[in-house]
Amino acid sequence: MSLKYQDTKKVQTGINQDERYAAAEAMERVLASSYMLFLKTQYYHWNVVGSGFFQLHELFERQYRELFEAIDELAERIRALGITAPGTFKEFAKLSDIQEDTTLPTDWVGMVRNLVEGHETVARECRDVINKAKLVEDEVTIDMLTQRMAVHEKAAWMLRSTLGQYAVVVKDNQ
Repeated sequence: MSLKYQDTKKVQTGINQDERYAAAEAMERVLASSYMLFLKTQYYHWNVVGSGFFQLHELFERQYRELFEAIDELAERIRALGITAPGTFKEFAKLSDIQEDTTLPTDWVGMVRNLVEGHETVARECRDVINKAKLVEDEVTIDMLTQRMAVHEKAAWMLRSTLGQYAVVVKDNQ
């Protein structure tokens, strides 16, 4: 038996072993992408320049601190489901849909665009795991990832708004 699944028979929370494996393994992607987004956000926090420096520096810091807390909660949920959480950069890079930067974006606009894309990616991954968790009635995972999805959607909205890329639709009153 793989070390990854070594303690799973001891978990008796009402979700069978195969369903717990599936839920936990789906969550690994969210954990990995969250970690990669955390690193990218902190990298940009350290290196942002330009006329909006202070606001972006502060926004990036708030976002990477929130991600740091979330990463721990995600890993702990994976453990509660009975499998070993991934924890190496190699594992995260393999599991994540978010790639590390090979070079620093040339300006803050590139940084913000990359972060919008990253938050939207994690939101989509959360939605995917929520749908899988619904099939096995894993209410804890559903709740956790619904909250995570809301955080990522809000972060993407805030970043898009920084770029002036938020569409406003006005209904005609006629």
